[in-house]
Amino acid sequence: MNRLRQIRINYISQQFISHISIIIVAFLVLSLLFAHYVGNLVYETKADELISYGEAIISDIDRNPVLSEQIINQYSNVLRSRKISFSMFDQEANLYAVGRSGPAIELNPSEWEKIKNGTKIIVQSDYKRFDQGVTFVVLPYIDRGRFIGGILLTSPISGSSIMIRQVNQFLIYTILIALGVSFLLSWLLSKIHVNRIKRLREATSLVSAGDYHVHVPSSNFDEIGELANDFNHMVKKLNHSMEEIESLENRRRQFMADVSHEMRTPLTTISGVVEGLKNDMIPEEDKERGINLVSQEAKRLIRLVNENLDYEKIRSNQIELYRENIQLLELLEIIQEQLSVQAEEKNVHIIVEADEEVMVNADYDRLVQILINITKNSIQFTTDGTIWLRGRTEQNATIIEVEDTGIGIDPSEVEKIWRRFYKAEISRTSNPYGAFGLGLSIVKQLVLLHNGEIKVQSEKGKGTKFTITFNQ
Repeated sequence: MNRLRQIRINYISQQFISHISIIIVAFLVLSLLFAHYVGNLVYETKADELISYGEAIISDIDRNPVLSEQIINQYSNVLRSRKISFSMFDQEANLYAVGRSGPAIELNPSEWEKIKNGTKIIVQSDYKRFDQGVTFVVLPYIDRGRFIGGILLTSPISGSSIMIRQVNQFLIYTILIALGVSFLLSWLLSKIHVNRIKRLREATSLVSAGDYHVHVPSSNFDEIGELANDFNHMVKKLNHSMEEIESLENRRRQFMADVSHEMRTPLTTISGVVEGLKNDMIPEEDKERGINLVSQEAKRLIRLVNENLDYEKIRSNQIELYRENIQLLELLEIIQEQLSVQAEEKNVHIIVEADEEVMVNADYDRLVQILINITKNSIQFTTDGTIWLRGRTEQNATIIEVEDTGIGIDPSEVEKIWRRFYKAEISRTSNPYGAFGLGLSIVKQLVLLHNGEIKVQSEKGKGTKFTITFNQ
């Protein structure tokens, strides 16, 4: 069974049709209402004119009954020029005074009852009772509260119809002109909106093709402008993400190169020593030194591998913290003792400053790992200087500071030191811990796992200070 092909209507046609449909419907409704209003107004005006003449005739005759015939003739001459006819009748519907070409009385029983009760009869248009279509009114003649007759006034509706047709003709011309202008404005507005949407569509195609530097004109004027704003913001974030991905990929490549370079030397050393021992090529007195060398190089490889495994576990929240209250002074002294040999090699003095009552609630092993990483980093970039390990309590928080007098960090690189695989150019030397730019990344992740905060302040050539805050 063949499927019906889906009808496709482009957006500009949809906009144009919707605008014009609304305008046409609005014009039709307004035109009908206006035509009806004008027709009623013309007929009501004619009826009011007839009523005013009828009341004037009755009033003049009532004041001067002796001159009634003269009054009727005068009004007959005046009203003839306005194409108005009138007839006066008594309580029995008999005519007793008729203007020139005055009409006969043709009232139905209900209308006759209204006249007897003193009620005016107004008919805007009638085509049956007289020789032509007319507007007529019937006014009762009441004398001292007694009904004595009335007056019938008629006026042909041909003049009113001509006026209404002229008004409707002008109205049609106005509608046609307004529709023409509306067509033009609707087309222009639809074209503008469609062009804006086309620009967004073209920009979207460029983004899908990998161009993340696209920018479209935006505004807060309407929803399309806000959509353009959101699109630009999205592209900006995509571009930033792609730069981050590219930067990470570059660091990953550098990391792999560093891994290959750093591991090649210990593996080569281990392989050489093992082959020498296997083939008895190493003198007996040097075998112990060779075994020690193999052990040191193997430990170095294990340390490097563990660093990578640690980072992955920490990043994926696969480690569990065992928090306890730790005396900070004792811990800092242990760090000082463990790193004293490395510090002495570079003529660096490690000074501990903390009171005995300062406590920190943390995982002991992970806190040692944090401080070892930061302090070794300070030793690496400090020569003939001083490193301070400080601890204090401030407002329900424990503050730990590691400050050195080393070479400092360039301001442009301060925020980059926390990135995975990141290494400043000066650090591309052999480093037994954190050699691949993972040390400080691990530090930050561990601090965050403790719900803590770590900040770094540094000035080129003057030193660096790491500040760790643990909330108690």
